[in-house]
Amino acid sequence: MSKIIISPSILSSDFANLGRDIRMIEKAGADWVHVDVMDGHFVPNITIGVPVVKSIRKVTGLPLDVHLMIENPRKFIKPFADAGANIITFHYEAVERTEILELSEYIKNFGLKSGLAIKPDTNPEEIIEYIGGFDMILVMTVEPGFGGQEFIKICAQKLPFFREYADEDLILQVDGGINDETARVCTRLGANSLVAGSYIFNSENVSEAIGSLR
Repeated sequence: MSKIIISPSILSSDFANLGRDIRMIEKAGADWVHVDVMDGHFVPNITIGVPVVKSIRKVTGLPLDVHLMIENPRKFIKPFADAGANIITFHYEAVERTEILELSEYIKNFGLKSGLAIKPDTNPEEIIEYIGGFDMILVMTVEPGFGGQEFIKICAQKLPFFREYADEDLILQVDGGINDETARVCTRLGANSLVAGSYIFNSENVSEAIGSLR
């Protein structure tokens, strides 16, 4: 497998020093910056929006990996694209099935990569017919909404299923409870992109933490 893409989640960063922390992970070897967008409806938390992504774009050249944990993602695709997102992922559970592939194309029309995310309780077979229309599938290994949760091991068993049916260039990302041990579980099962928040930002040596995930 090619190099594992490490996408630190700024949900666990120091928001009072966000620019500093983003420059820190960039220097430490991060590949992407993962931006968790929550609306207080689809998930029980509210985080950051378009203005913050626009500000982040000014301080880093890394791809911005924007994860929309929101209702009505269509409304926000163009604003996030205009703000500087490089990847936009929305949730399968947040939209009608008839919208899924159309939304992916809408994202791609802005020159971005499109991603489809699933919650822990979602059966991977439900989205198998759609994966060919996406650049990335995001498997949540915690319930979306809050950082610092414990890894749900059974969710990682979805990864071989997707790897079997997907093109080899599909990015298969995992988000939730990722550390050096759970990273090895996920990459052995087929993941090639890992989102980690508290493990990276709470570590004493960020470079070593990022390196350990690979």
